[in-house]
Amino acid sequence: MSNAKNTVLTAAGELFGKKDPSAVDRWVAADYRQHSALAADGPEALRELVAGLPEGFRYEGARVIADGDLVALHGTYHGFGPDPLVAFDVFRVDADGKLAEHWDALTPLVENTASGRSQTDGPTEPADLDRTEANRALVLEFAEKVLKGADYSVLTDYISTETYHQHNPEAADGLDGFGAAAAKWAEHGKNLVYKTVHKAIAEGDFVLLQSEGEFGVPVAYYDLFRVQDGRIVEHWDVIAPVPADLPHSNGLF
Repeated sequence: MSNAKNTVLTAAGELFGKKDPSAVDRWVAADYRQHSALAADGPEALRELVAGLPEGFRYEGARVIADGDLVALHGTYHGFGPDPLVAFDVFRVDADGKLAEHWDALTPLVENTASGRSQTDGPTEPADLDRTEANRALVLEFAEKVLKGADYSVLTDYISTETYHQHNPEAADGLDGFGAAAAKWAEHGKNLVYKTVHKAIAEGDFVLLQSEGEFGVPVAYYDLFRVQDGRIVEHWDVIAPVPADLPHSNGLF
């Protein structure tokens, strides 16, 4: 396990598992930079957030992706609000082994999805670690041509026509499922518009893109892809509206 991954898992376990505010002193850098809409900047704001977590709060982790000093968590928060929230959290770990920066995106858990798959189930451990950079390059090229360029004629150059498991609540499996969902969204004025890809966090067959764009309103897109034999075979995502106001001046990205 990488040092950064171990740091994030240990820190998150103490902060959000044990709900221990004193873990901030052990694991969080003094210049901790926050991008979440849920907390203000700095370690003291994080301490207040942890101290205020309700009795029934818990985090259910699904998968972890480590890429250099960046570590992404995918899982479900129970107790932040009345309904469970599916989330991607990204942490940057500094040279001293402290949490130095955090980004996230959350969306309500949907019980009945179009594919019958949940928003977090599926393979959990990265595989094909020797293919990390090739898979990152494939997904970034897909993002440039299809997500940003909206050239859907090349979809099958990147997405498998045999196996494409979908975890977006409104899209069924396969390319036809994605097409039907996109058409339905467009009818409601929600076209998938990707403007900037800010991060591509990759480990083995998993590649997570953090992007900025529009989906009826300005949004943050977190798209997790699983790649197998040079094609995308699985997709999880969170689409979160960009709030008009944030409790800090760092932006969501």
